[in-house]
Amino acid sequence: MKRLGAFLIAILLTLPFTGKSSNNDWTKDVGAQSFPDSKNTLSVNEFDANKGGLILATKAIQTAIDSCAAMGGGKVVFEPGMYLTGALFVKNNVNLHIGKDVELRGVIGLEYYPDIDTRVAGIEMEWPAAIINIIDQQNAAVTGKGTIHGQGRYHWERYWQLREEYTPKGLRWASDYDCKRVRTVLVSNSKDVTISDLTMLQAGFWTVHVLYSDHVTVDGLIINNNIGGHGPSTDGVDIDSSSKILVQNCDIDCNDDNICLKAGRDADGIRVNRPTEYVVIRNCISRHGGGLITFGSETSGEIRYVEVYNLQANNTNCAIRLKSALTRGGGVSNVNIYNIEMNNVRIPVEVTLNWNPSYSYASLEEEMGKIPDYWKVMLEEVPAEKGIPLFKNVSIKNVNAKGSTVALHISGIEDSYIQNFSWEDINIESERPGHVKYTKNWSFKNFNVKSKNGQKVEFENNIDMQISNSDM
Repeated sequence: MKRLGAFLIAILLTLPFTGKSSNNDWTKDVGAQSFPDSKNTLSVNEFDANKGGLILATKAIQTAIDSCAAMGGGKVVFEPGMYLTGALFVKNNVNLHIGKDVELRGVIGLEYYPDIDTRVAGIEMEWPAAIINIIDQQNAAVTGKGTIHGQGRYHWERYWQLREEYTPKGLRWASDYDCKRVRTVLVSNSKDVTISDLTMLQAGFWTVHVLYSDHVTVDGLIINNNIGGHGPSTDGVDIDSSSKILVQNCDIDCNDDNICLKAGRDADGIRVNRPTEYVVIRNCISRHGGGLITFGSETSGEIRYVEVYNLQANNTNCAIRLKSALTRGGGVSNVNIYNIEMNNVRIPVEVTLNWNPSYSYASLEEEMGKIPDYWKVMLEEVPAEKGIPLFKNVSIKNVNAKGSTVALHISGIEDSYIQNFSWEDINIESERPGHVKYTKNWSFKNFNVKSKNGQKVEFENNIDMQISNSDM
């Protein structure tokens, strides 16, 4: 898998550059600006960390991290082997280096992951710590050619059992929040952080979550969550109300969004009002998963100033997806996407303001007595003037898609037209052409859709649309 991913990324890097970058100066200032450079090196084995994978090594690993931080920082290393661990907390100036032939395996049981104040799917609440946490830190890293295995099936099975109970009660929206699951890596309220070169397997929930942070680099990860089944909510990389983030050279196979940008949900997200902005995503591959690059559905604090290029999607459900809901507010703006290759992607491009209603809108069909505080937050009514999101100022260029089912699924609403999108040099082969509804000031240049049934794209309620040199 590693060799194949590296090979495909190398091919992707050699593709001819036909799109144009935005030439924004901010793109030069993304990612970690520093890296732990102390020459100190401590081995977790000096602190009696068991490398046989049978005895919990959490305390020994954490002691090594704390000791390294107390020395002013440096590298914490492992002898080859398997290390069973609960939640670990990386500190300032420390590089937790998981080298080749080393595997960290998340121990099964929520008791090994203390609840922390965090945000999950757009709502601030208590949730278990991740396997590896960088919280309130600066100049820290997790690196190496080793593996982190989340043993996520335990969490997947718990979730599906809860969904089976909740859905008939009209509580689909609550399932994702009531079933606490463990992320693989959490970077929260931190600065100048690097996560690189690791293989991550079978996440219990999101794999890498970058929250309320700035200047973070996620580089060269291989994420394969689809082993031993297909788990719910196993996102690859989630960038959440964070700024100046670089994601590159990643190979992601998961069962939900491969790379996702988020900025809070509904009343709680509007209260926090913190954007995701100044993000560069490049030279990545998605395999199975919900979306190669997804914006939302948590858009309350706004997602803006995003540069995406040289990506490839293989067998992904959707490639480019912008989604929100009518209670989210905020929106997506100033996005530049180019040089995207898609193979056997079901929907190459989807843009919707009314995403998955059974998940997006919290409601109670009957009185239930005492309910969790975060339910009360989710049930808080959002006025229409604050709740309707706006998508605008998006450029998409040089896209090639083969083997698709529906070329386009574009649906604005009468109260919020999707505005100022430009499309250039797009070629899509699909079974059906799809539709474009409720847009304003859109331009298509060299946009070609070849559908098996010979039908054309359905256009409805579009204002100021310009189409040139196109067959759609």
